[in-house]
Amino acid sequence: MNKKIIVALLVSLFAAPGVYAEAEQHKGAIDNCVKSALDGHPGDVITLRAETEGGKPQYELDIHGKDGKHWEVECDAVSGKIIETEREVAVDDPEFTSKAKVRLDAAIKTALDKYPGNIMKIEYEIEGEAGVAYEFDIKSADGKMLEVEVDAITGKLSDPEQVIYQIGLD
Repeated sequence: MNKKIIVALLVSLFAAPGVYAEAEQHKGAIDNCVKSALDGHPGDVITLRAETEGGKPQYELDIHGKDGKHWEVECDAVSGKIIETEREVAVDDPEFTSKAKVRLDAAIKTALDKYPGNIMKIEYEIEGEAGVAYEFDIKSADGKMLEVEVDAITGKLSDPEQVIYQIGLD
């Protein structure tokens, strides 16, 4: 695994003691996660996030693939197994726009009605063979960073993932 990522991870844990307790859940399987993610989508890991979803720790890796695509791979932080793989596309990508039935403004309203705060980032995701979703990073009033998805076909809101820390810039 890239030693720079490990060093940055360790520095971030000691530099931010407020998140240390949450970070403790993310021990162990990081090497397996990175290996599995890169085996499936060779390229460069741009960011690594430690997250929790439903109380379960996971990692999310953003990969700029050698295939020219941008992949987002989620991995169980305990077992090291891949949970989900999505592909990020541009706002005007025909694969996204041809399937999306929910407008961006409606998706934003859905997300912020349930999770008030400031949207820090918007992504357009291809999920599996037929799914498309808006993904939002929302900074809540209490300073927590949440990642939520709104299905761009049905408008259904996903359960949030809380971002514990992130290494790299996306």
